[in-house]
Amino acid sequence: MKKAQSASSPAKSETPSSKRLRPADSPGTTSPAGKDIADILESIDKRLSSFDARLSLVEILHREFKCLRESLEFSQQQVETLAAENATLRESVKCLTENVTQLNRENKKIKETVIDLQARSMRDNLVFSGIPEAAGEDAETTVKSFIKTHLKLPEDTVKNIVFDRVHRLGPIRAAAGRPRPIVAKFGHFKQKEHVKSRGRELKGTDFSVNDQFPKEILERRRVLFPIRRGFIQKGSRAVIAVDRLYVDGQLHRDPDITPWLY
Repeated sequence: MKKAQSASSPAKSETPSSKRLRPADSPGTTSPAGKDIADILESIDKRLSSFDARLSLVEILHREFKCLRESLEFSQQQVETLAAENATLRESVKCLTENVTQLNRENKKIKETVIDLQARSMRDNLVFSGIPEAAGEDAETTVKSFIKTHLKLPEDTVKNIVFDRVHRLGPIRAAAGRPRPIVAKFGHFKQKEHVKSRGRELKGTDFSVNDQFPKEILERRRVLFPIRRGFIQKGSRAVIAVDRLYVDGQLHRDPDITPWLY
């Protein structure tokens, strides 16, 4: 009876002292919940530090972007200024080009006028080539003798020929060299043409009689002679008048061959 009562009696209650002595609640020991909170706070602190660093980086990038935008705006202004200046320069160059083109045309026109005046001043001149030189010769006497002997004009006709001026061209050459040509300026154009027409008598000899032309026209005629020969071989009638080639009565024009006509 007594034993049953002892078994059924309630367990001995804990005292405050026994509670304080529990291992989990002893001093210096952190509960799991507190540790989790500390970790969370530490994580938040790290994230805030990382956020601050990123924010600082964003501010730096913002400042750099602002500087870059200002630089870009300045560059854009410079480009617009340069574009305006370039447009002005292009217009100036265009005007200068037009002026140069106009000056070239005028210069060419003046040059052609001078060449034409030179050619006209030589209209009454003939050049006699191949006549031997003699020391102390009189050029007019030499030419008249040549006309009578080689061009076979009557002596009376030769005596009546009037010259304004007769002289050798260029400086004296070595004795073994080719004789200098003689330029004779006739007093009458018809007499000059008459003498020139007798040039056929010199075919097959070392002598020649030709009109005198300025250097520029002589160069042009050298270009035209082979072209004239080609037309003649094809059966066309080709004639050179000064620096122009006429084929079957029509002026032959070619910008590559006769640029002086353009």
